[in-house]
Amino acid sequence: MSVTAWSITQSGTFEPFGLQVARNQISWHRSVIVFGYSPDIDTSEESVWPDGGIVPHGVAASVLKVSSSNANDTLLGSGAQTVLISGLDADYNEVSETVELDGQTEVETANTYIAINYITVTAVGATGHNAGNINIGTGTVTAGVPAVLWDLIGATFNQRTTGHFTVPAGYTGYFTKGIITAGPATGSTGVTGKLLITGPDAISRVGAIVVFDNGSVEYDFPYPLVIPEKYCVGATAIGTANNNGISTVFSILLVKNDASI
Repeated sequence: MSVTAWSITQSGTFEPFGLQVARNQISWHRSVIVFGYSPDIDTSEESVWPDGGIVPHGVAASVLKVSSSNANDTLLGSGAQTVLISGLDADYNEVSETVELDGQTEVETANTYIAINYITVTAVGATGHNAGNINIGTGTVTAGVPAVLWDLIGATFNQRTTGHFTVPAGYTGYFTKGIITAGPATGSTGVTGKLLITGPDAISRVGAIVVFDNGSVEYDFPYPLVIPEKYCVGATAIGTANNNGISTVFSILLVKNDASI
């Protein structure tokens, strides 16, 4: 027999607004938590994700190629077998699909995407995790890596760790809080962290910037930073020396622009 867990909000008592949103008790509101991690950010600005360089911004919706750097990530293999991809189509509406992996051989998506917001492993073999990097992108695929990498799941992570999110059409994003952490190789390397807001015009604007050494800094917006529909928000970092481990996490509240639909 199943038992419904009643909320004290439902019985007429106050609960925090954020908890109500997370429990789908506030109409037209959704919460999004974005994680990012890079094990090695050097002296050139890079996005906080498992690959080097900057997360690319799609200029046109494309069929994407999904592949792994390891042959064990296949439908009957010991690593990741299937992945769920969620993103935005040419009109920035949300689309998603499950893809069956074929190791280092690319599998094309059924949908076209202009942005990727979420990737997670949905079925695994004996190891319990993806054996290699699961890559998503366009162009020629070599040893499981596409010529233009759009996004990825780092080996063993089972989920995308890319500090980057694009607001769907019909919504406005409200960036409420974030944190960036750095673990420099020397323990005292300076790190500059940025929060970049990029629109369909491909112009990246700085939403926040911090400079610190080993440790962490919080972004806290009592009056939330507004991210319009079709705009993306992403974390980047640059070190004064090489080999910096960087992580980030931030919270976004999505509110539907027209509550009548």
